[in-house]
Amino acid sequence: MGKRVNKLVYALLAIFLGGIGAHKFYAGKIGQGFLYLIFSITIIPSFIGFIEGLVALGKQSDEHGNIIV
Repeated sequence: MGKRVNKLVYALLAIFLGGIGAHKFYAGKIGQGFLYLIFSITIIPSFIGFIEGLVALGKQSDEHGNIIV
């Protein structure tokens, strides 16, 4: 099961710093974060992070503004 993270923080990290995996580190997915960081020279993680940020904004949050990632 995933980890609960603040929806707005996760989405903003994914959109603006997704290319270096900041949103993955924030969510506690250290391995995936390092993969994003390693492949950041290809720009592909930037596109993926942007899309993940938009998807996170579309997710339903709980009463505390958290989503499960």
